[in-house]
This record gives sequence, C-alpha cells and structure tokens, in this order.
Amino acid sequence: MRKKALCALLSVAMMASMFTACGSDDKKEEGTTSPTKATEEGKKDEGKEGDENKPVEEDKTDWKVSDDGKVLNIYCWNEEFKSRLTDHYPGYEKVDDLNGKIGDVAVKWIITPSTDNAYQNKLDADLPKNVDASADDKIDIFLVEADYALKYVDTDVTLPVAELGLTDADVADQYEYTKQIVTASTGKLKGVSWQACPAIMYYNRAAAKEVLGSDDPETVQAAVSDWDKFVEVAEKMNGAGYKVCATVNDTYRVYSNNVSKPWVDGDKLQLDDNIKKWVDDSKKLVDAGYTTTAELWGDEWSKGFFPEGKVFSYFGPAWFINFSMTPSNEDGSLVDGSISKEGGWGAIVGPQSFFWGGTWICAANGTDNKSLVLDIMKQLTCNADIMKDIVTADSDFVNNKPAMEEMAKDPNQTNPYLGGQNPLPLYVEGVEKVDLSNLTSYDQGCTEEFQNNMKDYFDGNSTYEEALAAFAEAVKEKYPKLDVSAFEE
Repeated sequence: MRKKALCALLSVAMMASMFTACGSDDKKEEGTTSPTKATEEGKKDEGKEGDENKPVEEDKTDWKVSDDGKVLNIYCWNEEFKSRLTDHYPGYEKVDDLNGKIGDVAVKWIITPSTDNAYQNKLDADLPKNVDASADDKIDIFLVEADYALKYVDTDVTLPVAELGLTDADVADQYEYTKQIVTASTGKLKGVSWQACPAIMYYNRAAAKEVLGSDDPETVQAAVSDWDKFVEVAEKMNGAGYKVCATVNDTYRVYSNNVSKPWVDGDKLQLDDNIKKWVDDSKKLVDAGYTTTAELWGDEWSKGFFPEGKVFSYFGPAWFINFSMTPSNEDGSLVDGSISKEGGWGAIVGPQSFFWGGTWICAANGTDNKSLVLDIMKQLTCNADIMKDIVTADSDFVNNKPAMEEMAKDPNQTNPYLGGQNPLPLYVEGVEKVDLSNLTSYDQGCTEEFQNNMKDYFDGNSTYEEALAAFAEAVKEKYPKLDVSAFEE
C-alpha cells in the first residue's frame, strides 16, 4: 500500500515543473520588457537544425490577435494549471474533466503528458499552424517550463503579452527571475506565471539532534552554510548511519542554479566552475559512501521519507515538501510512521539558494480570445487576493512580492510537516538571489547528458575525462552545430 501510494504521488510530482534556473527584483520601464544575458545563439529550437528554426525577427512580425472566439483552447501537460484556473478564476464553470465554460466561451483542455517529449512535439506540430487554424481549433493559451521556454519565446508562435494589453504596471510586483525566463532576446515579455519556486534545504530533525546536537534551524544552517561544510557534515552523518542526502542528484540543481556562465557561449559548449565543483564534491560523497547515485523519484531515493531510511536532507521548493515528501495512502491520508506525518522535518536555506520548477502561461500567436486570455493572466498572476488564496488553498509560493512578504510575517502560516515552522521567510529570502541570466535553450539537453555520463564516473565505470568526452559526444549528437572542441583537448 505504501509503495503504491507513494509511487502514484511521485509520478504526479514528476510532471510538475522541476528544472533549474534563477533573478533580482528590479522594476522595468513601460513596455513589458525585461533584459536577459542569454546569448542569441543559445536560443534556437532544442534538438533541431536548419535556418528555418532560427528565432524570428520579432520587430518585423505582424502579430495576429482577435477577440471573437467562442472556444478557448488550452495546451498543457498535466492538471496543475487546470486546477488553478478551475478553482480560482472567477466565473469558471466545469462541464467535465476536459471541458468548461467562462461566460459564453467554451474552454477545452488539451492535455499531453511530457513523457518522451510528447508535449513539446505537440506544440511543435500545432503552434506554427495556429494563425491559419480554424476558429474553434486555434490554440489560445499554452504552458511552458523554464528549461525549454526560450525555444518558444524566441519565435513568433508566442505573443508578447503587451499585444494582449498586459503592462509593466500589471506585472510590477512579480519576481524578476520569473520574467527573465520568458523574455525574448528582443526584450519582449512573452508569458507570466502565478507561482515562484525558490527552493531550500529540508533536514531530518532527529538526525540533526543526534549528530549536530540540535535541530534548531540556526544551528543546522551554520553547520551547512557552504558546500565544504556540507561535506564535513556528511562525514559526521555517516558515522551515525545516515546518508547526507539520498543521491548526488538531489544537489545538482543547487549547484547548477549558481553558475557564472551558460552551458553555451555563442556556439561553444563550456563547463562552469560550479558544475565542476558539483562533480568533485559528489565524487567525494559517493566514494566515501556518504550518498548514492540513485535516480530521483525512485524507491531508493524516497526511502528517506521514513526514519528507517536514514537520510539527513533533501532539497526543494514549497511544492516539494508539501507533495513529494508526503507519502500518502490511497485515501490521501499520510502514511503512518513517515517523517512528514510526525512533523519531523526542518527547513533552512542550506549551502546556496536555488530554484526548482514553475509553469508559465503563454498566449499563442493567432489567438481569437484576446480579452479572455488577458484577464486570465491578470487574475491568476496579478491579482494579489487571488494569489494569496492560492497560497492558502494549494500551498504554492506565488509570484507576488508584497503578498509573499506579508504572508511570511503571518504567524498562522506554519507547516505541519516542518514541526510548525513557517518556511515562507526562507523562500522570500531565497527568491531574491535567483538569477536566470545564464539560461539557454540548451539547458535541458546538456543537464540530462551531463548527469547521465557523470554517473558512470561516480560509480567507477569511467574516468572523469572519459565521462566528459562521452558527455560532449552526446551533446554534439543532440546539437550538431555546437562546438565541443574544448572537451576534446
């Protein structure tokens, strides 16, 4: 029962947004623009070749938008955005699981799971034809994740939100990194999100008391305030029978969110020093038996959700502690004996602040529901009252700075899984350190191949040089035009 329920829950969590990224919170001038340092050449369609896939010169684009549609078609990969719209958008009427109504407009949900890239393949097939599609078949809204957002943001399939009527004043309270992710190379904002996903470190309070002498957050934070100290704590945890974390993959996105340069500069593949430090630190931990190379979401990884699993820490945002770390029975109740049910986790910033996940609402070029798409964006991502309701009802950390700062001071915003601790101040602190200026559309492919090949090195099946060469070869196969010569020397 426990395994079945946990696996079901984790399968849902896997479909939630979970890729790396990071910003500051400076207000922009009118025009809904947000600068980004991501390079032009690093923003081509992922996994594709040819001049036909180069970003469109947007200043020459004749955007197609009208307001006479009778069907609102929404493309997404899971139920998350659907639940936010159906639960919180004023006037939404449910017809059935895939259909609804807003006024006299029919709402149709076209849900294509991300498995085997199916969702992106669906977007790739349908978005280019959208301007000329029949009225009832036009895509109006589609959702994207951070790792592939630029693939769509830097083409003419995605409308600038200013074309709908969304202004800088409307999005002024949103966290800056959430705008960086969906800002085109021309500076035009091409989407918005209701959520922000600053992430922190969650620790096993019982392990902290046993090994560090206290489970007080300040004490634990001091013990792991940088990666060198984290490795030192790993040795102490090992002496008491604990893994410092369930797998090296738990920490990867923390390091990768804090890079000083992108994966690709122009057309050249490069490796940031902080990614290399992840390799060095992870190798030490694995060789010493302080952690494993298990895959995220598997049974070995999730056994640390129970005391007998003997895992000290996990890393994640609000959705992670509220959903992924809460093994549940089929009726939704928490499994007896789980650390979450006992309120046995604590929360701290950890060695570095980072980001994980999020979903962005984009308008498709060709939409014939301009006013409705605009109002959905405004209500779900700019209406502070609705966003605070989302925090309360859905345990999201929402994309509204004043609202989250207010709720972080609310003594009632405690988390039962954290022994009554309020984690919101930690998220508020961390979100200010998120910087997405090094984001490229190659991130997903590079990250996947790097982790895959470094596993061979961690497990002793290859040297570091062999793993690095294999990584470069795999990237070259995915992106033939990239220069990987730096990895061949």
